[in-house]
Amino acid sequence: MPKLIRLYIVNVAIGFGIAAVFVGLLLWFNIANLWHLISTSDKGWLAVLILWISNGIIFAGVQFGIAVMRLKDDDDDDHHGGLGQHAFRREHATIPVRTDEGGRDFWSKG
Repeated sequence: MPKLIRLYIVNVAIGFGIAAVFVGLLLWFNIANLWHLISTSDKGWLAVLILWISNGIIFAGVQFGIAVMRLKDDDDDDHHGGLGQHAFRREHATIPVRTDEGGRDFWSKG
């Protein structure tokens, strides 16, 4: 199996595991009276399933994003970040402009 596919599957599993713990803690601490709503409803298991899957998608995406951002390419050992060597330096250049000697002054009237 390619490394990237394995990385994705492992991090998605970790994300869904974190989501299971999160939903379990929501129910355990009865946040927003959630445990009472689920335990008294005949479709409470469906609500828990939807809550787990929706949080699992979010946590899996975040977990995989973190894992991808932590990947390091071994070829970039010389670079320590930043583009300081490419700092913008303003260099002024003189531009020749032809003027008419016989013309009137801009500020004079008439």
